[in-house]
Amino acid sequence: MFAQDNKREAGWIDAHSHIWTPDTDAYPLVKPSLKAGMQPASFTAQELLDLVRPHGVQRVVLIQHNVFHADDNRYIVDAIRKHPGVFSGVAIVDNKKPHPVKKMKQLKQAGVRGFRIRPENMQDDNWLKDPGMQAMWKCAADENLAMCPLIDAKFLPSVDAMAKQFPETRVVVDHFARTGISGTVEVRDVANLCRLARRKNAFVKVSAFYALGKKKPPYHDLLPMIRRVIDAYGVDRLMWASDCPYQLTGTNTYGASIGLIKDGMPELSATDRAALLRGTAERVFFAKDA
Repeated sequence: MFAQDNKREAGWIDAHSHIWTPDTDAYPLVKPSLKAGMQPASFTAQELLDLVRPHGVQRVVLIQHNVFHADDNRYIVDAIRKHPGVFSGVAIVDNKKPHPVKKMKQLKQAGVRGFRIRPENMQDDNWLKDPGMQAMWKCAADENLAMCPLIDAKFLPSVDAMAKQFPETRVVVDHFARTGISGTVEVRDVANLCRLARRKNAFVKVSAFYALGKKKPPYHDLLPMIRRVIDAYGVDRLMWASDCPYQLTGTNTYGASIGLIKDGMPELSATDRAALLRGTAERVFFAKDA
């Protein structure tokens, strides 16, 4: 048991992967018609572990899939329970439904350490201002949980305003705020992302390389952005993540994603590389005192 624990704690952490199961009787989809969109048809917790372990990854942060399961978090919660110490979770709580804080606390007891939030539409600049959302941000600070926005770069100012209002709340921005998703890494978007670094509890996932810039290995076109973000945040507020299974599309592979951090940035010290590949995610999502 101790040897297993030591191996797990010495391995890398993937800070962002989805999972789903073809058993949609046990875990129903939001709509049955969505099953055709499950690509691959099966990407279970065990299939994820079989994929990542050859690359030295021993722990993963599971991200609730909004499209398939909305705020029915049972599949990731069951995976966390079945694999103690291996998975943490980022769940979804609907801030417009009753008692979001109660639900957050219940999910924390089940091993969840963060909550995914996103605008309902791409024109809603007030998406963070309703009472339920405000209560969630306060609860996250009180309970040592993270708020995890999936946003385009245009929403960085609204996240910055919330980080100012709730300075003790950890904010973990997914996928560089999707900077570069158009195919071009815009200087203005990188600047806004780096500006958020002035908030002491702001973090960024160095992730989703398949979706940004040229969108194909070896992802060297993303290195200037990654270096800018490292300069702004420091490695102790950055965490690598794959965004599987979407990282497995086209010519993109799991090895290419983790390889950019392991081998594509020779200027990183071993300590800095370990922070990106384990330390930051461990502190935010696997802290034993959370």
